[in-house]
Amino acid sequence: MSSSPGKSPQKRIVITGMGAVTNLGHNARDTWSAMREGRSGITELKGEEFTRHSGHWDVMIGGQIVGWDPVAAGVCDAREVRRVDRFSLLGLAAAHEAIKHSGIDLNAEDAERHGVIIGSGIGGIKTIEDGMWVLIERGPERISPFTVPRLMANAAAGNISIKYNLRGPASTHATACASSGHAIGDAMHVLRRGEADVMIAGGAEAACTALCIGSFMTMRALSTRNDAPSKASRPFDRHRDGFVLAEGGAMFVLETEEHARKRGATIYAELVGTANSSDAAHITAPDPEGSGAARSMRWALRDAGLNADQIEYVNAHGTSTPLGDKAEVAAVLRVFGEHAKAGSKGHLVMSSTKSMHGHCLGASGAVELIACIHAVRDGIIPPTINLEEPDAEFEGVDLVPHHARERRVKYAMNNTFGFGGHNVTLVVGRYDG
Repeated sequence: MSSSPGKSPQKRIVITGMGAVTNLGHNARDTWSAMREGRSGITELKGEEFTRHSGHWDVMIGGQIVGWDPVAAGVCDAREVRRVDRFSLLGLAAAHEAIKHSGIDLNAEDAERHGVIIGSGIGGIKTIEDGMWVLIERGPERISPFTVPRLMANAAAGNISIKYNLRGPASTHATACASSGHAIGDAMHVLRRGEADVMIAGGAEAACTALCIGSFMTMRALSTRNDAPSKASRPFDRHRDGFVLAEGGAMFVLETEEHARKRGATIYAELVGTANSSDAAHITAPDPEGSGAARSMRWALRDAGLNADQIEYVNAHGTSTPLGDKAEVAAVLRVFGEHAKAGSKGHLVMSSTKSMHGHCLGASGAVELIACIHAVRDGIIPPTINLEEPDAEFEGVDLVPHHARERRVKYAMNNTFGFGGHNVTLVVGRYDG
């Protein structure tokens, strides 16, 4: 990574651990395996809340995590489960795996040099919904005293900091679908500034609830392909009809290179750049020309000290909405030009893993960073499944349809865009020492 003239070199920030709980797998390894194999985690929605108004649901599919037990996973005991919302449990589980994966002994170091920043677009929405039913049916005096600490968007960060005695910088980002991208980028800046040696960063979301599904449904934002759940999320495909709501959590251990090398850590990738921007256009619709997204990508390249043609893989936000996919491709073409066209030497490839796991809202950027890390580490590009007939406007862009592809990758880019016009870009690189 280069630095600007006249400035001292920036601290290098590396990734030494990762963890995840998704509908593709209950850990980061299985999640990546499913991405690599092109397996879908989208199924018919289960739960009493979706049968309560049977016949009124236009959408009956989602990316629910099935068969996951936080107690069996060693995240917490049964009593704690009742006091913590599902999104926090997903965050705790992912953090537990990431810390274990990194091999770091947090108790052997200065807790004031360890911090946590987590992103969640919705927070404890299930707690809010359940509390409202109690209020309506049983009265205010029966509302659980744990309601507020369960529903807080910062509850995941708080619970992780308490469990692992992280006494350094701690905060939460709630910027819709860009939340975990902001969190990881912010953690990178904390480390660069020398305010911490180790940061736990990522995102957690558990929004496959009746209110969220219903709200996005009435916006006509969700796919209604109920008869074929695994085919419903189809980014960049001409017949896409909306995104598929999913839940998930993914966390990373970020360290300064100096700290990681001193303790002999295995380094999986380097986080070399980040930037964010605002469309300043519309509260839900993307800028149709992708100008805000393009600014985020350009600024991230500048922060990383890279030229556009040095990026070999983009993990797209790629939600499978007609407007969103179109705007993102326009932004990529604006930034990368001919490098984004198949046939040019070492041309850029782009794929959307949301085609497999759906849209985890605020956790999306973190879940998809797993794909970027493995792309640079393993030389494997995950596919965009269900891409049977790309939009004519996307002609020439290599969207890696159907099957993973082996390709040596030095630098990869991760895009996340959120309602409110938020755009975040992360750039990761292969760590060569």
